[in-house]
Amino acid sequence: MQTYKSIIAYDGTEFKGFQRQAEGVRTVQGELENALRVLGWSESSLKAAGRTDAGVHARGQVISFCLAWRADLESLSKALNANLPFEIAVGRTEIVAEEFHPRFSARRREYQYSLYCAPFRAPLRDRYSWKVWPEPDVERLRSAAECLIGRRDFAAFGHAPIEGGHTIREVIEAEWTLSERDLSFTIVADAFLYHMVRRVTAAMIGIGTGREELSDFKKMLEDPTRRWEGAIAPPNGLSLEAVYYT
Repeated sequence: MQTYKSIIAYDGTEFKGFQRQAEGVRTVQGELENALRVLGWSESSLKAAGRTDAGVHARGQVISFCLAWRADLESLSKALNANLPFEIAVGRTEIVAEEFHPRFSARRREYQYSLYCAPFRAPLRDRYSWKVWPEPDVERLRSAAECLIGRRDFAAFGHAPIEGGHTIREVIEAEWTLSERDLSFTIVADAFLYHMVRRVTAAMIGIGTGREELSDFKKMLEDPTRRWEGAIAPPNGLSLEAVYYT
């Protein structure tokens, strides 16, 4: 019996989030566990680096599980993929120490939020991007992103995933990039609060389009009792890109 770590990508559109829920509710974890059971897996639950919301995607989700597998690692990944729906794929599998935990062993997580700027909807893009209009001022977006860097209390933009947990997080990178009218926001932190990325993204878009003031954004970062009350960014633009362990 070995402990394995797999890197998972998925299109979250048709799932009610990552975490397994009641019977009959389609989740990413549920599909992964179904595939593992075909291979003889017998644990009660796999472990994961994070629990993405309904509609959120991933390129770099990490799971771990124990399994008696006699063939090579590539064959294990292929066997899992053969039993997974088309929206989920295993990219790589490796053997890890028994004490490895995808969530608690992680040092940093990276998320990316994708947007496009257009006056009308683009149905073939809406699955993975948020349409915004008017086009935000990129320099204002970048000024707001700079304010996120550092270790601080982000309670104004989310709450701890565990009841009673602290809301202090360290943001290591926060960057906006623009290509023609495509925008993307990349953020790397030691951990994230529930809905934190979607809230700060929406707040920054408000700043970029002139609906909100940068000074108010700074005040909320300095005083977490000043809750941001705007409409949260939709889930379809968000993707868990990577989880780092060293």
